[in-house]
Amino acid sequence: MVTMAKKRDYYEVLGVERTVTDKQISAAYRKLAIKFHPDKNQGDEDAVRKFKEAAEAFEVLSDSDKRSRYDRFGHAGIDGASGGAPHFNDVNDIFEAFGGIFGDGVLGDLFGRSRGGRRSTKGGDVRCDVSLDLLEAARGVTKTVQFERHEQCTTCEGSGARKGTKPETCQYCGGRGQVVQSAGIFRMQTTCPSCHGAGSIIREACTSCRGQGYVRQKVTREVQIPAGVDNDVRLRLSAEGDPDPHGGQRGDCYCFLHVKEHPLFRRDGRNLICQVPITFSQAALGAVIDVPTLDGKEELDIPAGSATGEVFTLRGRGMPAPHARGKGDLLVQIHIEVPTALTPRQEELLRELAEEERANVTPHRQSFFEKLRKYFVPEDGAQVDD
Repeated sequence: MVTMAKKRDYYEVLGVERTVTDKQISAAYRKLAIKFHPDKNQGDEDAVRKFKEAAEAFEVLSDSDKRSRYDRFGHAGIDGASGGAPHFNDVNDIFEAFGGIFGDGVLGDLFGRSRGGRRSTKGGDVRCDVSLDLLEAARGVTKTVQFERHEQCTTCEGSGARKGTKPETCQYCGGRGQVVQSAGIFRMQTTCPSCHGAGSIIREACTSCRGQGYVRQKVTREVQIPAGVDNDVRLRLSAEGDPDPHGGQRGDCYCFLHVKEHPLFRRDGRNLICQVPITFSQAALGAVIDVPTLDGKEELDIPAGSATGEVFTLRGRGMPAPHARGKGDLLVQIHIEVPTALTPRQEELLRELAEEERANVTPHRQSFFEKLRKYFVPEDGAQVDD
């Protein structure tokens, strides 16, 4: 029967106490990673085993949740659990997982590069802004966008050197773009300080691109905008950004969407809000009115006795959500309008209503001078003494 070797305590592996801080855990791991790095211990399987063991301990103890479970239950608390104990197939998995903690410089180059090769790079990202109206945002639309990005200089064909000349091989690194530095038992590969990783040096720069090998140009592309987008949503056009000078993948273009305000609708997430004016008689007696929607007008039943500010819901007449089913609602808020001008017949009817309600309303067509005379002349007709 095959038996599993018992795992060592993670704190013991890193050589730290259980009360250690996160910063001290990272420092201890850096020390062991350098000590047992496979490039400095070629052919030493024990060093490779300890290198993996240290990486596993660091992966658990640097995560607060995993560390808490490990402190309470030991290896049983993380083995077999979702997001529990890590599994590294080879040392390259460790380089990919933890290379970022070493930053730039000597240690960054040691862990950030694939063994024997250059770090995988990518060109810079670019941006463009896209405006659309509410109806376009609701239904989805294809927009033509224009943005600037770097393209290869046609004068020097991307070399960066003046026409008739060409870049010279860097003598410092022999054209490799990298140099190996030794410090005692350490041998570490770093970017060449002379050519900055290019492997060549330009003595006479191209006048069109000033030695960069690239110039800015406008590019036109079409972008498919899905239905239901909102302000500040970003859409990515993959590999439409700046090129990578080292031959890696182009960067991306990010399209920032801006939805213009609509004269009738106000957006609230997936819902739309529309304020609709009605007359006093419609509010008092009830009515069927036409209200606007994104798909045209639709009838809405206003019950008798409705008040200003009441909200009526039209289900499914709002905005869709990207990558989801269904739509929001249209919320119709009514507003009772008070007429500013009345016909004689309208005024007559309203005064009859006021009498029925025994409401105290302004007398009919009483002029300012009539009101002024009544103010100074008592109702019994007696004159006011000076």
